[in-house]
Amino acid sequence: MSTETKKKTGMYENVIRQFTHAADVMGLDEGIRKILLATNNEIVVHFPAKMDDGRVEVFTGYRVQHNNALGPYKGGLRYHPTVDIDAARALAIWMTWKTALAGLPYGGGKGGIEIDPKKYSQSELERITRRFTYALGDNIGPELDIPAPDVNTNPQIMAWISDTYAATKSPQHRFTNFHVVTGKPVGTGGLEGRDRATGFGVVVTIKSWAKLKNENLQGKRYIVQGFGNVGYWAAHFLQKEGAILIGVQDSSGTLYNQNGIDPEALIAHCQTTGGTVAGFPNANADTGENFFATDCDIIIPAALGNQITVENAPLIKAKLIAEGANGPTNVDAEQILLERGVSIIPDILCNSGGVIGSYYEWLQNKRSEIWKIKDVLNMIEDKIITAFNNTVKTAEEHKVDWRTSAYIVGIKRVAITYKERGIYP
Repeated sequence: MSTETKKKTGMYENVIRQFTHAADVMGLDEGIRKILLATNNEIVVHFPAKMDDGRVEVFTGYRVQHNNALGPYKGGLRYHPTVDIDAARALAIWMTWKTALAGLPYGGGKGGIEIDPKKYSQSELERITRRFTYALGDNIGPELDIPAPDVNTNPQIMAWISDTYAATKSPQHRFTNFHVVTGKPVGTGGLEGRDRATGFGVVVTIKSWAKLKNENLQGKRYIVQGFGNVGYWAAHFLQKEGAILIGVQDSSGTLYNQNGIDPEALIAHCQTTGGTVAGFPNANADTGENFFATDCDIIIPAALGNQITVENAPLIKAKLIAEGANGPTNVDAEQILLERGVSIIPDILCNSGGVIGSYYEWLQNKRSEIWKIKDVLNMIEDKIITAFNNTVKTAEEHKVDWRTSAYIVGIKRVAITYKERGIYP
């Protein structure tokens, strides 16, 4: 079994173990537990696309729809060679709890294409994306299932999906279907501030933690794994709070500078290297073998899942782990950290700014309005602070960690819906 396969299997096992523990603590009804352990729909499509040289290739795409008791399925589409049904299942389930915790009228979905996008030209990716959209057909829709950007997808890809989906509708209904996806470019109905929503939300939760613990972020040293959209914007907003970035790691290498790394200079460097941090002149290159053991106050994992494990958890010196990525800490590692007194802001709370921003983009499109970035960030902050406070309060009531508490808050909201509506017929 490959390392990647192990990672994906572990991620799915993590989400099931986390759910089961929370369900046990809250005494969840057995019937509702069975419903929530299952996915509603699992869609697999095989579709052709023509390459630039005239060849035809057949691709495999996925969309898992976990639960829609609270509203349309919501979640990203990723383009990656390791995309498969198990990875989509785990991520779709996480999205259900994330949207419920945030108080959004959404359920959870996830999917993508099993592809390495680096091997294809821009025009080939456009044709692949449009054929994938056509293959999914009415399995997605602005009131049914609303995809968004994820790993290796971006606003341009969302624009192609929106345009293709709308083009399949009758002329009088096309303009009511462009919000089939969120994360679009601003010029095609996207939301001002959506690009920074996830990283901004990470920092809102860190500030909430600091307030709760009576900590001052001024001078706090932190490290970031992954310097893409989430990692950069988290660093951007933390710098405004006076915190100091001392370490960064991505797939290209690891940087360290105890005197501080300027996020703005680093992102400018990344724009010249295709998005990687390697070669940045104002920091020392490092092997990265013990990155999480760096002497710092805060760790922001903002890359892949299962990065903090039983092997490196005992080495962590930070007071706080703010999970910008989905599933970066496995269950056994978390137990080690909690026993050592390390605070963990769980992913479904910490990185929820993205889906909250997506909700406001969707709402903006439905209302045919255009909102200012200041108002958008204020609305995102308000929802995240509410979710944070609910998580802390529930943790105190049940005497559990924040992740279990966040699950309980989300699960309870879905469970109440089933109890009130019943099961038809």
